Amino acid sequence: MPKIIDSKAAPGAPNLDIEMETGTGKTYVYIKTIMELNKRYGWSKFIVVVPSVAIREGVKKSFDVTAEHFLQAYGTKPRSFIYDSSQLHDLERFSSDAGVQVMIINIQAFNATGKDNRRIYDVLDDFQSRKPIDVISANRPIVIIDEPQKIGAPKSLEALSRFNALMVLRYSATHKVEHTKVHRLDALDAYNQRLVKKIAVRGITVRGLAGSTAYLYLDAVEVKKGRPPTARVELEVQTKGGPIKRQLKRVTKGSRLHDLANGIEVYKELVVTDVSAIDDTITLSNGDVVVAGQLADRDVTEETKRRIQIREVIRAHIDKERELFSQGVKVLSLFFIDEVAKYRDYSREDTLGDYARVFEDEFAAVVEEVLGELELDDATATYKKYLSRDEARDVHQGYFSIDKKSKRLVDGDVHRTGDEKGQSKDVAAYDLILKDKERLLSLKEPVRFLFSHSALREGWDNPNVFVMGMLKKSDNTISRRQEIGRGLRLAVDQNGDRMDNPVTVHAINQLTVVTDESYTDFVGGLQKEIAESLAARPRKASVKFFTGKTIHTESGESAVDEKLATALYNYLVRNDYVDDDGLVTQKYKEDKHARSLAEPLSEVLKPVIDFVWPLIDALYIDIPAPTNDRKPKKIPLNEANFKKKEFQELWSRINHKAVYQVEFDSAELVGKCVASLDTHLNVAAMQYVVQAGKQRESLDADDLASGTGFDVTTTSTQTASVSAGSQVKYDLLGEVTEKTQLTRRTAAAILGRINPNTFGKFRLNPEQFITEAARLINEQKATVIVEHLAYEALEDRFDMAIFTENQSAQDFSKAGEKLKKHVYDYVVTDSTVERDFVTDLDTSSEVEVYVKLPRGFFIPTPVGDYNPDWAIAFTEGSVKHVYFVAETKGSLSTLQLKGVENAKIACARKFFDDVNKKFEGRVKYEVADGYSKLMELVTG
Repeated sequence: MPKIIDSKAAPGAPNLDIEMETGTGKTYVYIKTIMELNKRYGWSKFIVVVPSVAIREGVKKSFDVTAEHFLQAYGTKPRSFIYDSSQLHDLERFSSDAGVQVMIINIQAFNATGKDNRRIYDVLDDFQSRKPIDVISANRPIVIIDEPQKIGAPKSLEALSRFNALMVLRYSATHKVEHTKVHRLDALDAYNQRLVKKIAVRGITVRGLAGSTAYLYLDAVEVKKGRPPTARVELEVQTKGGPIKRQLKRVTKGSRLHDLANGIEVYKELVVTDVSAIDDTITLSNGDVVVAGQLADRDVTEETKRRIQIREVIRAHIDKERELFSQGVKVLSLFFIDEVAKYRDYSREDTLGDYARVFEDEFAAVVEEVLGELELDDATATYKKYLSRDEARDVHQGYFSIDKKSKRLVDGDVHRTGDEKGQSKDVAAYDLILKDKERLLSLKEPVRFLFSHSALREGWDNPNVFVMGMLKKSDNTISRRQEIGRGLRLAVDQNGDRMDNPVTVHAINQLTVVTDESYTDFVGGLQKEIAESLAARPRKASVKFFTGKTIHTESGESAVDEKLATALYNYLVRNDYVDDDGLVTQKYKEDKHARSLAEPLSEVLKPVIDFVWPLIDALYIDIPAPTNDRKPKKIPLNEANFKKKEFQELWSRINHKAVYQVEFDSAELVGKCVASLDTHLNVAAMQYVVQAGKQRESLDADDLASGTGFDVTTTSTQTASVSAGSQVKYDLLGEVTEKTQLTRRTAAAILGRINPNTFGKFRLNPEQFITEAARLINEQKATVIVEHLAYEALEDRFDMAIFTENQSAQDFSKAGEKLKKHVYDYVVTDSTVERDFVTDLDTSSEVEVYVKLPRGFFIPTPVGDYNPDWAIAFTEGSVKHVYFVAETKGSLSTLQLKGVENAKIACARKFFDDVNKKFEGRVKYEVADGYSKLMELVTG
């Protein structure tokens, strides 16, 4: 039997950890890694080991749906198959066929003691008297372990060792046993890079009303056009000639609860004295302030709380569904429960458990209410048909383990597929949710609410889960992070395309969690768990930390050398952006948010200053707090302003969709690049610093850990030259080609025409020469692209629905006062500059109507889609132009508008120039940092 070394799959095989936050697409990443390893090194035999059947099925599906994608990218695609001891011809092909071969195997398939499982170790007559394990190990495969923390048992490690792996790559969000970590994408990185959904929470709290035993639940505060704020409350009502029932009622300022309850005594003297949309509260005449999500009932039962949670999930689901339906995105909601019997009760004829019954009652009631509220117009007609299409019984299903004999749902982790030939309803639902994700994500499939066991962890997620309901007792055995991880993946539309446009990604992708905890308690617990997972992140800035880090510049990736690291650290110290302990200060965070970071003095740091901020940002942990889902609400459209002829004229001039093309002469680009290199290419000779020092007489643990236990006594700087006999070989042409994405012919033409003195600088410092040359070439490339960019406006236009049905809810606490001239009654702003700008626009006699453009409106550019901020129509007496204001916060200096942002602004100018020419429009696009600057542009 092979010797087991730690958890390696073969003695001496390197074990590499890849840490990726749940929902960031690790399956795609390791498939792409497989393709890259094959492309670069020719390795072609891979084994993906998974801890369960659920994960195995998901991995196989990922290989299938991405096959054509990788075929286009690499000219070949991986051949994947699931290991089956009775289908050994697949293993034969794995061993003998050329191309990328991938075997997917769950750990139970070869470490269990059953006869079928042991076949992998037996000499088989039907396998040419060979052992399958010997054929596998002879290939020296690269083993990829999906969720290795689930495969840590000694028996599993022993089984893995028999593969004789060349190396082991371990992918997980939570590594229990750590090896050499080669990559980390943690929760904070995933959120900041917009790779996962934004999280919102609806909590429920319980309290009693002062001096009363009245039952009262504040469901929500609504804001609708032309009406004062309205609160939706649930209270007990005496029905005519019948029992007391709990019903939803709408109340406004002055509503008497005693009248609404048809005279029930406990509500006597209780009058609503205020309804606040800003705070999401109602105030009662006894002085009590009830917050949305608050339940006033001293003797509340768990049944009551669960019913409210189910209703809240349904409401959140329909809110999101209305928003995304027109974009072809199927919305799913997931309930976590702790007993299957609460969903599926086999002692009843209809097999419905208590939660299923409550769900069907509440779903029917909410749908009836929503259908009554939806306006009869073209924008909502199709959605109304969809919402009313299916019966409550058809829109929900359960996802649990299947008992093979009874074909019934059972508690526990999902490890069994059941009898796939069985036709029971439970098995059919299980297969729909586990295996047939394409059908589940189709708007034609009625199922959109899923019930599952609270133990559901790794191995199942669906990109279109937008709402989660926690219908279970909190036992802390499963973390909040594990549970919400089932819904963090970015959504896809009916074509399978990810909704990951940077302009709209977090407007669309928001996961709402409905919990029986208060918002504060749930969020506090979640943030604590995230903070604990980030404990290993470096926190202190130092030259040592920055040295060797990779930055992504316009000319590609480059490593930070010690000289640049020193300049960066000194910059932070000089501007009080780090404290004496090396921790990032609040001043840095505030200056960065205000776009007023100090300009660097160092000539080494200046060219790359825009690209080093991520290194600094990585040093502080500002965990984004989930939003309170009860706060955001749809801002009402101001119908009068929306219908004004000035706004309709404005919209008709700007709502063209467009395509762009770039055509330019390579000779022109070559000429400009040669001139720029000859003029601006500065390369410093390579230097090295010699330092001598001695160890301190007394050391503490921090000195030893950080390597700072020595004092420098002397320092000298030497200049180095690169001799013709240097052992380091630089592929100048290849490096420049890769960093600029030009053809080798064009790159060679540029380098071949520069002045010999300029080219001679290569010998002084090859690495800096390559980096600087690529940067200057990319600058000229960007300039030429903008100069030769042409937009072709299409007949297709942005729909008016982006102002209504496609609008996502927003936080009313940031909305300010009601506006007079905006297309909406309120506008959400995120800075003082923007708030002041809105005030000036709304009170200006020159402005007729204006709008903060919804994210559904954007301009395509070569550097990504761009969403301008404002559209403004001026009054008849003003200059007859419509002005776009691209930026209303921060500075207009070139330092603050570099890179991609500046390129998008340049492209937007070109877009409006071309649209104006074609349609003889009077649309002017400019950048302003406030109202006074805007008026300069209007009157100038």
